[in-house]
Amino acid sequence: MSKILIISGSPSKVSRTEAISTYIRNILKEGGNQVEKLVLRELPAEALVHAQFNHPEIKKAQKLVEESDALVVVSPIYKASYPGMLKSFFDLIPEKGLVGKKVLPITSGGTISHLLSLEYAFKPLFSILGAREIFQGVYLVDSQVSYSEDEITFMDEQMKERLEWAINELQSALEAKVVSVLGGN
Repeated sequence: MSKILIISGSPSKVSRTEAISTYIRNILKEGGNQVEKLVLRELPAEALVHAQFNHPEIKKAQKLVEESDALVVVSPIYKASYPGMLKSFFDLIPEKGLVGKKVLPITSGGTISHLLSLEYAFKPLFSILGAREIFQGVYLVDSQVSYSEDEITFMDEQMKERLEWAINELQSALEAKVVSVLGGN
């Protein structure tokens, strides 16, 4: 069983990001994974802004990252990049804190024009922290997804299929790692 950490980067409690992360969590749990969810807005803002590495809540969050096999980072795109809260959190992860981790970025934004943020904003961030296996992310345009507190509806079936394909790719890679570690074929 793989340990997967979903990191939710939305500053809003009821948001598309939260609905997407809940949807992903349910799929991963059905796949037999141990899934934790880290909601960044629940971390103390002062600890994030002032880079308080030793704050107890930050230490707990760092430990969740350290103990995971994979991260699914779900974030809105604001002004062509991730929210500052997400960057502040990753600034508190040790320099090589993502070595050996598989990372799947999932983002959403108002228009298709922010699609490239996966390449120019997310991949460099994860790479500098040591991640070498960064999966092809999924960008969801806001108009393709409606949501309520923890429920999501896809207006575009292809978008749902792309998201589920990305999740399945991550699960397959994690299963292959387990087989390899156990000495299987």
